[in-house]
Amino acid sequence: MYNRIYILHFFKDTSNEPVIYQLVKQYDVEFNILKADILPQRDGFMILELKGSKANVVKGLEYLEERGVKVERLAASVRRDDEKCFQCGVCTGVCPVGALSLHRPDMAVLFDPDKCTGCSLCVPICPVRAMELSLGQDALTENINP
Repeated sequence: MYNRIYILHFFKDTSNEPVIYQLVKQYDVEFNILKADILPQRDGFMILELKGSKANVVKGLEYLEERGVKVERLAASVRRDDEKCFQCGVCTGVCPVGALSLHRPDMAVLFDPDKCTGCSLCVPICPVRAMELSLGQDALTENINP
């Protein structure tokens, strides 16, 4: 399952269209609205977590851009500094998507950046600050091959 968080900018001529509905219906993409400010005939924005196969999410994002919605990634990346990490596992308890997990039986903390949505819950909880968030607003082409 591919998860990413995006900011969608709606312009007044697209704010009345059911584009999010089409993500579900045409592209089989699940969504979670994290924040939204959209009114008819006004510019607005929405912060969404999108979930589905990578191909479907990419096609859905392309559809949104074709409809005049500006799409930007909220977080560029989360990375782990392996030199700082001492494998305590605290981060695994807060990761909502399983990007951080414990490998048994050796109890090694594994980090899968492809599963990471950039929610940053792991950053403040890490006692040695081994997790780092790089904020940015990447273009759609970056999202195709993150």
